[in-house]
Amino acid sequence: MANITQKITPFLWFDNNAEEAMNFYVSVFKNSKVGTITRYGDAGPGPKGSVLTASFELEGQKFVALNGGPRFKFTEAVSFVINCETQAEIDYFWDKLTSDGGQESMCGWLKDNYGLSWQVVPVEIPALLTGEKSNEVMQAIMQMKKLDLGILRQAAGKE
Repeated sequence: MANITQKITPFLWFDNNAEEAMNFYVSVFKNSKVGTITRYGDAGPGPKGSVLTASFELEGQKFVALNGGPRFKFTEAVSFVINCETQAEIDYFWDKLTSDGGQESMCGWLKDNYGLSWQVVPVEIPALLTGEKSNEVMQAIMQMKKLDLGILRQAAGKE
């Protein structure tokens, strides 16, 4: 019997660029690796030899990407949160994930070039939003696209 190391695995539906997306994500996150790639056979529905699924790991989290065709698209209803310790880390992930056609949104949200939504946030957010100046912090967040930790700390009276 197989050993289950992760009970729930995000399964991401791509049109035909699952392997490309996997390689991009593995290049962005330092603690990551490529897993198993499966390919379509004679039964299809994709062209024989083309990528069916690509498994990979980002920061210890396993993912599977599927080349399922153009039927489904990502929406903001599902996003992945990147918890960042420093402003430099926020800047790094923001810049990498908005490169090559990614789109900035608001309040620390963005869509990468593949349409997947991410939230790039400082780990301090919960503490800043539960302090006595939580309203000021939320007002500051609402004015931002990429979050600025210094401004958020200032709004919270921490700097």
